[in-house]
Amino acid sequence: MNIGNTSNRARIFLAALVLILGAFWAGARFGPHDPAKVEAVPMGSPNLSSVPARDSGLTEDESINVRIYRQASPAVANILTKATEYDFFMDPVPVDGAGAGFIIDPRGYILTNYHVVEGAQSIEVVLGDQSRHPAKYIGADQRNDVALIKIDPKGKQLAALKLGDSSAIQVGQKVLAIGNPFGFQSTLTTGVVSALGRTVQTSQTTFIEEAIQTDAAINRGNSGGPLIDSHGDVIGINSAIYTPTGTTAGIGFAIPINTAKNIANDLITSGRVHRAFLGVETYALTGGLAEALDLPVQEGLLVETVTKGGPAATAGIRGGDRIVQAGLRRFYIGGDIIVAIDGQKIANQFDVNLVLNHHRPGDAVNVTIYRGGKKMDIPVKLGERDGN
Repeated sequence: MNIGNTSNRARIFLAALVLILGAFWAGARFGPHDPAKVEAVPMGSPNLSSVPARDSGLTEDESINVRIYRQASPAVANILTKATEYDFFMDPVPVDGAGAGFIIDPRGYILTNYHVVEGAQSIEVVLGDQSRHPAKYIGADQRNDVALIKIDPKGKQLAALKLGDSSAIQVGQKVLAIGNPFGFQSTLTTGVVSALGRTVQTSQTTFIEEAIQTDAAINRGNSGGPLIDSHGDVIGINSAIYTPTGTTAGIGFAIPINTAKNIANDLITSGRVHRAFLGVETYALTGGLAEALDLPVQEGLLVETVTKGGPAATAGIRGGDRIVQAGLRRFYIGGDIIVAIDGQKIANQFDVNLVLNHHRPGDAVNVTIYRGGKKMDIPVKLGERDGN
């Protein structure tokens, strides 16, 4: 998401979203993974001499649809999950979930949404040829809603999709989505890129930054599937829809594939996502609180505590030194107030997450604070957050 100044805030699309249904929540973690880079296999150009005779009467646009679907659908996965939830009486209730994903490497690595596999106790993948494979959870970046799972090809030659460059796409260009809406496997829908550069908040802690908006029909079961351009390259992961009814309203959002590529490479090479970490616990100011505490600003993050030995503490940022009670909430006051990071205005933790999403551990940022009535800039070298 994009932080800070008024022009950037105008780009933030805060809407009531229905996340496209995948699996449910949990934390099963599965075993080892291959320490190697993603090696997506290009689908290649069609051999024109082998084009079936029935295709000769197709329009150019129809030919693109047919070609891309034939090439891509074998690599699109139907992801089936099983989890356990508990009812009001704390009795276990089995829950089945479903979503989509796509193979990015012939060794069996599959990209999907985190919310598709979150909480799954078992994961099964059904490929386009209807072959079924148990899958291992490799890891995820929960903040960006991207997960990586893996199947064992067992000598089978798996088709893999080529990952494109989401920074090069333009509004108006043709896109195709393949997924399993409502359980109908390998369903193709088409449309265009409707808008770019939106930041879409999908929960209190997750968001799609630089979201690709499309009018290609996306429904429950499409979540985690590929958004493909007319060259057959994946440019996004279909993740959420805006809807007043629970079904498609012509506004879908995809995670840019450039974001997912970085996450996949981290997970394959080191088993974790390298996420930047500031090391503060904060409380968002409101006008009433700022007035009650006689603070110099009306908006910002009041630093309650800093992580011992963490980046903020090492740089000299200070937490609160006394506790006050406000209603049912107790919090520390007297600490620094963060108002900007690298010049981007900070009003809440969501803003901080947006800034950190653009950085890696070891990067230096400039944190603007108020300490008492004095405004200060403090350079901070970001650390790495444990876990995902």
